[in-house]
Amino acid sequence: MDKNRVVIKVGTSSLTYENGKINIGSMEKLVRVIADLKNSGKEVVLVSSAAIAVGQNRLGLNSRPMHTREKQATAAVGQCDLMAMYGKLFHEYGWNVAQMLLTRDCIDDKKRRENAMNTLECLLEMGAVPIVNENDTVAVEEIVFGDNDRLSAMVAAVCGADILIILTDTKGLYDSDPRENKHAKLISRVDSITDEIIGISGGAGTSRGTGGMKTKIEAAEYATSRGIDTIVMCGKDPLEIYKIFEGQKVGTLFKAKH
Repeated sequence: MDKNRVVIKVGTSSLTYENGKINIGSMEKLVRVIADLKNSGKEVVLVSSAAIAVGQNRLGLNSRPMHTREKQATAAVGQCDLMAMYGKLFHEYGWNVAQMLLTRDCIDDKKRRENAMNTLECLLEMGAVPIVNENDTVAVEEIVFGDNDRLSAMVAAVCGADILIILTDTKGLYDSDPRENKHAKLISRVDSITDEIIGISGGAGTSRGTGGMKTKIEAAEYATSRGIDTIVMCGKDPLEIYKIFEGQKVGTLFKAKH
């Protein structure tokens, strides 16, 4: 698959254990794959969650914060640990990283969107790996209602990505909830996001994250309407990402509208 500009979104459940600690093995595999894609000549933007979960563990909190101010403070602590780990791992493979913290108005406002786009373009030209997260310390509405699935779709559109890959804790979109129905079947391709497709998505995925399959479908709808193929796939083994570029079927492919 000839896709040269790639946006990869990784969720909290793919980056952390149930106790909130960073899953170093999973993160290291993801970094290795991205570094290898970079070595092959591809441009990669990473949209990464987990700041609140990592901060929760660092601060010794027993559960995810409930109040906005606590979420904001926890995210500020966790983002430092998250970027330190990404920096360490990417540097081992010879690549630099750059942190970009965005809010919804960075996308909605034309001038700010242009600034974000220019920064992304410049970072990619410099060979860095932009690591994007929502600016949780100021994005009140986004913490309460938002998630990085939508953010990844918007980032993909802003930077003119060829493909958006959303990593999650399931193999893709099923015709029913696989956690409740052992006979649920994986849907390998979606050419049009209909009411039926939206209807089979559930709620939030894990206690450590904010999104679920519903927000991933919404992200796919946003991206595909802007000409960007979107794949939702399991992030437990990041090496599976290679299959996409080898032309193999993996996860659920939401075909772009042209």
